[in-house]
Amino acid sequence: MKAIVCEKYGLPEVLELKEVEKPVPASNEVLVKIRASSVNFNVLAYMLGKPALARLIGTGLLKPKVKIPGGDIAGIVEAVGRKVKQFKPGDEVFANLDGCGYGAFAEYAAVPEDVLAIKPVNLSFEEAAASVQAASVALQGLRQGQIKSGQKVLIYGASGGIGTFAVQIAKSFGVEVTGVCSTRNLDFVRSFGADRVIDYTKEDFTKNGLKYDLILATAGYNSIFKYKRTLNPNGSYVMIGGSMKGPHAMMQIAQGMLLGPLISTGGKKLGGLSAKASQPDLVFIKELMEAGKVKSVIDKSYPLDEVAAALRYYENRHTRGKVVITI
Repeated sequence: MKAIVCEKYGLPEVLELKEVEKPVPASNEVLVKIRASSVNFNVLAYMLGKPALARLIGTGLLKPKVKIPGGDIAGIVEAVGRKVKQFKPGDEVFANLDGCGYGAFAEYAAVPEDVLAIKPVNLSFEEAAASVQAASVALQGLRQGQIKSGQKVLIYGASGGIGTFAVQIAKSFGVEVTGVCSTRNLDFVRSFGADRVIDYTKEDFTKNGLKYDLILATAGYNSIFKYKRTLNPNGSYVMIGGSMKGPHAMMQIAQGMLLGPLISTGGKKLGGLSAKASQPDLVFIKELMEAGKVKSVIDKSYPLDEVAAALRYYENRHTRGKVVITI
């Protein structure tokens, strides 16, 4: 089969399209013929080998341990292991391969049964692949922040891959959503449900006097102390994204994971999300999408042999929604 292979850390040019051995599913695995995948922040970090801490805790010290990157898949079941009960050949499925070996930028993947779910019937493979990790992270972040009907929620980075899902999923919980984005994306963010939008190039959301019950930071950088000042007395801040560029690269992530728990005082809770692949979450997202409450927003798509170009586009632009790989 054809696959994108990453054998050393570096810029997108290190990626190569190669012929590799087609996987054979284990007894608890499903062989999926992949029809689409998508680009996520962690794919870029995996390729670059940044932050350096990631190399120490699992990706590989000098070179990537896992050769085929990519986490999101949508495709068709081709074969199942002897212990698989939930799926059969011909089923249309989607899954997040993070935590179980990556391998999405390929024609086939052997996937543990317990991370797969049936694809939403009203979505294309591309739309399904776009939703897997981004929607799951948004959902888990909102749940960690203990989202409740009637709250005021702010999404920082509302026009990005995770942000577009965070706005829509938050609205499905019956909350008032404020989205923070750039000037060109104001109407875009309004179009999928935000009650209010703030242009971060013209207004500092921490200085307008408004307070929030829950803040999700999906992109960029702001001091965690500014976020804390903007929370209501029992509010929550959850970091679910960051930036690979600029003097504050990765600072938002580090602040959320390390500093947040230390400054959580007086009822205010601050922290970072450690997202996990979850079959129940995918089923929940499937139901939202089939009900028309949430949709995928795709910025641009690329074929498998142009994954390097897709990553360059993702890295150098503020994408609107997701960048998708068609296979």
